[in-house]
Amino acid sequence: MKVLKFGGTSVANAQNIKLVLNIVNNKAKDEKLIVVVSAFTKVTDMLQLASRKAAAGDETYKDTLAEIEKNHLNAIKELIPVIEQSALLSHIKRIVNHLETLLDGCYLLGELSLRTSDTILSFGELLSSYIIAEALKQNLKNSNYKDSRELIKTNSYFGKAAVNFEVTNQLIFDYFASNDSQVVVMPGFIASTLEGINTTLGRGGSDYSAAIIAGALNANQLEIWTDVNGMFTANPKVVKQAQSIAFISYQEAMELSHFGAKVLYPPTIQPVLRKNIPIVIKNTFEPESDGTYISNQEMIHSNPVKGISHIDNITLITLEGSGMIGISGSSKRLFEVLSQKNINVIFITQASSEHSICIGILNSDADVAEEAINKAFENEISQNKIEPCIVEKNLCIIALVGENMKNHQGLSGRMFSTLGKNNVNIRAIAQGASERNISAVINERDVKKALNTLHENFFEENAKQLNLFVMGVGNVGEKFMEQIQQQQKFLKENLKINLRVIAISNSRKMHFDEEGIALEDWQFLLENSEVADQNKFIDTVKELNLRNSIFVDITANESISKTYEQYLKRNIAVVTCNKIACASEYDNYRKLKKLSQQFNAPFLFETNVGAGLPIIDTVKNLVASGDKINKIQAILSGSLNFIFNNFNENNTFHDVVKEAGVQGFTEPDPKVDLSGIDVARKILILIRESGYKMDINEINNESFMPAECLNTTTNETFFESLANHSAHFEDIYKEALSKDSRLKYVAQFENGKANVGLQFIPKDHPFYNLEGKDNIVLFFTDRYVDQPLLIKGAGAGAAVTASGIFADVIRIGNN
Repeated sequence: MKVLKFGGTSVANAQNIKLVLNIVNNKAKDEKLIVVVSAFTKVTDMLQLASRKAAAGDETYKDTLAEIEKNHLNAIKELIPVIEQSALLSHIKRIVNHLETLLDGCYLLGELSLRTSDTILSFGELLSSYIIAEALKQNLKNSNYKDSRELIKTNSYFGKAAVNFEVTNQLIFDYFASNDSQVVVMPGFIASTLEGINTTLGRGGSDYSAAIIAGALNANQLEIWTDVNGMFTANPKVVKQAQSIAFISYQEAMELSHFGAKVLYPPTIQPVLRKNIPIVIKNTFEPESDGTYISNQEMIHSNPVKGISHIDNITLITLEGSGMIGISGSSKRLFEVLSQKNINVIFITQASSEHSICIGILNSDADVAEEAINKAFENEISQNKIEPCIVEKNLCIIALVGENMKNHQGLSGRMFSTLGKNNVNIRAIAQGASERNISAVINERDVKKALNTLHENFFEENAKQLNLFVMGVGNVGEKFMEQIQQQQKFLKENLKINLRVIAISNSRKMHFDEEGIALEDWQFLLENSEVADQNKFIDTVKELNLRNSIFVDITANESISKTYEQYLKRNIAVVTCNKIACASEYDNYRKLKKLSQQFNAPFLFETNVGAGLPIIDTVKNLVASGDKINKIQAILSGSLNFIFNNFNENNTFHDVVKEAGVQGFTEPDPKVDLSGIDVARKILILIRESGYKMDINEINNESFMPAECLNTTTNETFFESLANHSAHFEDIYKEALSKDSRLKYVAQFENGKANVGLQFIPKDHPFYNLEGKDNIVLFFTDRYVDQPLLIKGAGAGAAVTASGIFADVIRIGNN
């Protein structure tokens, strides 16, 4: 014999009930079944709402009642042939009339007792079970209906009654010993006292009903049919990568269900555990799937962690004070108070000094608990021996669960370091003596990030999901998006990095998709999305609070560079090619670096100097290894190098600068390059990364540009001024020819001083043959004295800059 329980989603409507009937009919061919059913989806909530409305004098309870009746009548019309509906409709109508009488009584009396509430809530299962039993009889004549209230007996603790197993087991055994039906349908959740008064077994009690029956009859198996493929390694609605668990022990299942795995009601396990009856969690909508098999069978698993679960809406209450040290009975008094108020303690931890006790309870119990505890300890509080209890609401408990965790060292350290790296603050920690779970209390807003981070670490083969928020999708940004799309599969398969772009924005539009933007359509999606709003962009990034979040700035915008602090403080990494932040006031530069360390949020800007060349990374490695940089000589502007390499007697300066813009080598405003400010920022960043303190105004900028050109306000007037001053630029070129030299824009640092400017480079200089848009840097250090360390390569262009940004992102993924 098997006991099958079908939950609310499985019997939500006639269409779903037909799936249930098909499952039952197929299984009934081989063995006898007992089928326990829940109320139709939402009906218990609707009954609760209607009763509260009635007690509050709100006449709309009648509308809720009418909706309940309509749902059940519609189901009958779809499940039962017309010629056989009459008797069933009459029976259901009588039940609804009885329910209406009770609700009318609540309305007239203006009150709702727990006893009355239990009776009203029982109607959901009474209605659903009777309809399903009648529908089953259409194809399976040897089936029957039995009211659970006649078999399951409890005390009179209404709302969550305790079962009298001695009486209940005998009644169940006696009934089924004399019943030869192939299938018996019973309502779950409901029971009665020995006097026949209606009681309920607590929300989720239908699972418990089925387990009670299975235990009493020594059933072969208890099957819980729901809307998911068993128990999961985490809540699949929160963790998309959650996996179904094939086999799990009773103890592990109990821990997971206690910590919020809603697929199984926690008390369900106890009645079958004693009899060693296996539980199988199955999916009504995918009946062929294996689901989860729960038993005491010993299983060997490589992963000691079986699942990660959580409980929302937790309040942490702390009782502390010197008056508790060495005083016996403090804990007893605390828990007695809570017990008297029927408050369930979910989480407990105590300081080894006995100075404080910390408990976790539901938010809904917090106010009652606070008042009761303070009253119980009012004498000690008045004498300042104990502080009034500290109440922290809107928290969440997360728990790692696994039978074999006790045999593995370092799991708690791995758990807490994983959370710490994502800036998830832990308020309290507890580990059961069984060592089957490690629990931590965190802020409710961090639960999604925490669960996904832990799941990634313990279940996804060390795969890391990176969530990108990209600001600026112009020339470089477009190349960056192309490179991500091209390399996504490679990164996932070879580097175990799952790269997702969550947001994109330009100056006009922005688009968010929490599940990841479809990169093949990103331009269309962006163009047809909402108006860009920098503040809203930041707020949305913070609100999403995704693990491994990276803000990618591919702009040259000063206002955006000022937002980095907000991201870093929320543990959001920043990758940028925008040089403004790192070349701003020294104090601001240092603050960003410190925030990066403080909040464990990488701040990477390799492309600030040399586009995709590993120049900054080389500086960091030199300094980290103990070397000292004494002198830097460099050509740091690929755009200026391109311009002066192509400026000759055949090409005017105006035309070459135009072409550099078309090629994407210059900044959107070419004056940034030609004024020397861009090069000054770059050498400043190298100086700072080398360990020196300097500000931009300390760098001598020897401009070769006429003041009129630099004072223009638009690109159009700027290019007009270049044409007007063509003779000036030709004179410079001719002077270089006369000295048998080439024009190069050079940055230098030595003896604490720095300068940038146009120089005439002779043929024997390393810079002379630097072609195209290449950059070159010479580092003279304590170790590289006579022959400098040289880095050379393409230092401008959308593709190489994008690849440098990409490299920084991957660097974070590999960290």
